[in-house]
Amino acid sequence: MKIRIGISGYGNIGKGVEKAILQNPDMELAAVFTRRDPEKLIINTPGVKVYNIDEAENMTDKIDVVILCGGSSKDLPEQGPKFVSMFNTVDSFDTHAKIPEYLEMMNKAAINKTAVISAGWDPGLFSMMRMMSGAILPDGADYTFWGRGVSQGHSDVIGMLDGVKKTNEKKFAVQYTVPYEDAVNEVRSGSNPQLTARQKMLRECYVVAEDGADRAKIESEIKNMPNFFADYNTIVNFITEEEFVKNHSKMPHGGLVFRSGKTGENKQIMEFSLKLESNPEFTASVLVAYARAAYRLSQEGNFGAKTVLDVPLIYLSPKERNMLVKELL
Repeated sequence: MKIRIGISGYGNIGKGVEKAILQNPDMELAAVFTRRDPEKLIINTPGVKVYNIDEAENMTDKIDVVILCGGSSKDLPEQGPKFVSMFNTVDSFDTHAKIPEYLEMMNKAAINKTAVISAGWDPGLFSMMRMMSGAILPDGADYTFWGRGVSQGHSDVIGMLDGVKKTNEKKFAVQYTVPYEDAVNEVRSGSNPQLTARQKMLRECYVVAEDGADRAKIESEIKNMPNFFADYNTIVNFITEEEFVKNHSKMPHGGLVFRSGKTGENKQIMEFSLKLESNPEFTASVLVAYARAAYRLSQEGNFGAKTVLDVPLIYLSPKERNMLVKELL
């Protein structure tokens, strides 16, 4: 029997999840939930219905895992506990400073259900690499660089500001994270530099303002936003809608995780990198793999909120253990 997946939120990540399900033969899309008018939302999977998000409570016997594709700033703190009280869930909550609080909130709501939170690539895969490399090289330091690429969470939060142009379908704001090459090279040298967030990366924003909007106010709100921009050098560029559509509609991203340490007197550097043409589609693929893990954990009665650090790697794969051992070890 296939794992029945529900999607909550049909934005960039939701559409990516839909594509990823087609690449996983042990899964099928069961439903899409939206806050928009379900009659006007056209999805790409024939025969699958779209429901208002409030109708989810009527679908508990038809879905094994709901993948929550809303934003971290406002959607997930509200929708996460509500959905995990009814379904097993997976999400990509990515406000790093608030993850412990969100994890506790989801754990309290997950009664006889399993939630895997913050399952993207950072937090997520990068978190796994930091944990593993730190265990291997205890005498060392971690370094993470993001970009150059579009941060969905940061773009989402600036797109919600008053004065930024938005429609029901789109927010006309995007944020690129740009690593400083000199800082990357310094880490690769093994010198173990002490780098602040501001010294590692630049945040570059492109925003379409509404007619008559106070641009100085928008810029100030962005640059002083805690947890997102306040600790970084930030550039805010105001552009036209035409320029935005032409030059800023794609969503590439990537990043680097280093562990620079030593064993005895020898320098050792571990490096993990991602180069992504589509940030949301890759994030969606991570979410789908962890939906399989959430389903398996729930089948074992292993309920509550989990992070990627808690989930056995083997639970992510559709392949049998013996086959994985034969192919990968």
